Amino acid sequence: MMQSLRDFFIGRVRAFGYAFAGWGHVLRSQRNAWIHTLASLLVILLGSILHIACLEWALLVFAMGLVWMGEALNTALEALADLVHPAPHPLVKIAKDAGAAAVLIAAVSAAVIGALVFLPYLFP
Repeated sequence: MMQSLRDFFIGRVRAFGYAFAGWGHVLRSQRNAWIHTLASLLVILLGSILHIACLEWALLVFAMGLVWMGEALNTALEALADLVHPAPHPLVKIAKDAGAAAVLIAAVSAAVIGALVFLPYLFP
């Protein structure tokens, strides 16, 4: 029993390690991830300065999470598409374009949420 519990926790720690390694790869390999980093830091800073409400924080964190999740999934999709078909191919282009569109949709949605939260504080 103790061994299986120990193995379970060791497995969870390893899983977090893999996840952080993936996030690190996204940050190192994707130029747009730096834009997301800057935007996330600005949102956190502005939210802290303006003392926004808890529900507003929840909306902003959710929106930032969707953008980061989209960027990570897009990076994974691009890597897999390049592995499966390294040469240019119309279907690979569609997959990569659709992945990029998903990130764009998340980013635009996050920007709208940010505007809805911050504009009333900035322009009462």
